[in-house]
Amino acid sequence: MTMDYLQVRGNQIVDSAGKTVRLRGASVGGWMNMEDFINGHSGSEHMLRITMGEALGERRATFFFERLLAHFFNASDIHFMKTLGFSVIRLPLNYRHFENDDNPFHYVEQGFHQIDTVLDWCEREQIYVILDLHAVQGWQNVHWHSDNNARQSLFWDHLQFQDRFVGLWEEFARRYKNRAVVAGFNLMNEPCVGNPHGDFPWNIRDKYNPNWSKINKVYRRVVSAIRAIDTKHIIFVEGDNYSRLFDGLDEPFSENMVYSSHNYTPAGFGPGRYPGYIKLRNREEEEFWDINKQEDEFFLHQGTQFCQRYNVPLWVGEFGSVYNGPRNELADRFRALKDQIGIYEKFGAHWTLWTYKDVGIMGLVTVNPESEYIQRLAEFFKTKYEMNTDDWMTWITPGDLKNNIHSVSDKMVQSVADLDVEANDNRQTLSQLVLANYSGALLQRKFVRVFKGLNEVDIDRVLSSFSFEKCVVNDQLTEVVRQAAISP
Repeated sequence: MTMDYLQVRGNQIVDSAGKTVRLRGASVGGWMNMEDFINGHSGSEHMLRITMGEALGERRATFFFERLLAHFFNASDIHFMKTLGFSVIRLPLNYRHFENDDNPFHYVEQGFHQIDTVLDWCEREQIYVILDLHAVQGWQNVHWHSDNNARQSLFWDHLQFQDRFVGLWEEFARRYKNRAVVAGFNLMNEPCVGNPHGDFPWNIRDKYNPNWSKINKVYRRVVSAIRAIDTKHIIFVEGDNYSRLFDGLDEPFSENMVYSSHNYTPAGFGPGRYPGYIKLRNREEEEFWDINKQEDEFFLHQGTQFCQRYNVPLWVGEFGSVYNGPRNELADRFRALKDQIGIYEKFGAHWTLWTYKDVGIMGLVTVNPESEYIQRLAEFFKTKYEMNTDDWMTWITPGDLKNNIHSVSDKMVQSVADLDVEANDNRQTLSQLVLANYSGALLQRKFVRVFKGLNEVDIDRVLSSFSFEKCVVNDQLTEVVRQAAISP
């Protein structure tokens, strides 16, 4: 069945007949951009690939990652998402699937073949796809989800990285300008222009220094390059500081532009009851959160205000709760998420939940705890959690290693004796450097050793734990999103 190209009309997304279309769905994190807490490894994806190649040999390592892709997301997953009433899937992409650093501007066909196959499956199910460049050349932010193991962001100050970024989007535009199943192009996930050296944690707003001229220049350049090739597709633009700051963005400067905020809230993470008092991340303070607080936060978000100001559509590209905290608070996380989606529906915002599938943190679908993958990695997971290498899981009680790093951090702050250096900020930054980056990379060899003695048949069997048929569906979560997705 033919699909319509989607277009922007005022603050609505419409089909060719002018009928309003609501984009509701989920992101497929961990597929073409691996993340530690989603896939279960530690450290960055590109370093894991190097480590795997050294230990297993290039042929078996290539086989490992090919089979992980095949099992993690395929036609069965897309069909399941259709049964939930989803109209869109967001595909986070790592540029390394499409271009090699030692051969820039020459594109890797295998990466595009993966996309082509998924587009064909989605077309059969009549689900739109948003292509999201989640990890860009030179790193657009300092965090793990841009496949960054250096905690440095080089993209914003190096023209060659920007040239490659634009060149890759031109290639996407050339290849997909005639595919209506593509809802549009999500230019860049969670840019962070004002924090190129990781000097302060990303969530410290009062110490963040936006550089609007840099981000606006890049956005105008890449949009112009895409529009020279493709005038049909929507372009999705995110705000600065991890899609939270919008005040300095240029007003919409091209047809068919949608703006995207990311809205993670303490109510979705805890610990604490909802409605009730929630402990703030890396803080001793608590805040009272209920549906009124959630609604206030949503309407105070600069992304919401930007879209209201310019009468353009808002897409909440990421949000979600976690389900690996205290068991007696599990219902609170579901309540918080249900209220959050209800607010998006009330406002008419488009949304994609983070994330579709993982190893048991926040996925709609999770790898079975009894699966061979989880069982073989049990000792590795134990070590990883003790070392607190997954920065996204800092709500878990810190172990001795993290507490020791906090002690070192506090001594540093005392020695510096600078009132502008805040102790909790410094703790978080040092922990990320030592644990997520250095220790995460150090621990990768333990992960790889689990697979070293396996042949290809064994590797494929273990990785089949990620296949939809062997996974566990989070029934309570899917019911929350299904009720919202099927609403008029």
